[in-house]
Amino acid sequence: MTTPRRFIGPWALTLTLALSACTQFPELDDATSRDTRRAPYPNLLPVEDLRARVAAPRTTEQTTRTLEARVAGLRARAARLRGSVIDGTSRARLDRKITIDVPQ
Repeated sequence: MTTPRRFIGPWALTLTLALSACTQFPELDDATSRDTRRAPYPNLLPVEDLRARVAAPRTTEQTTRTLEARVAGLRARAARLRGSVIDGTSRARLDRKITIDVPQ
């Protein structure tokens, strides 16, 4: 009995995935020291306490000017990309109907 050609692709994919599942993973236990493995878990803190420790972001005049210059550059780039990629002559050639003479 032969397998139809349309089933070869899915079978090959299944076989590949099954074989890759048998891969040996590196020993992750050797990547950390014994003291690190024996250390207790860190204490979990409420998010409000963590946020209180973080300083508010500061913007300076230089930051504002840099950001505005970047925005202007991106807007100019977007305006250039909005233009037509194909010139009028090429567009007309592409719009023409294609006819193929088939001998009978």
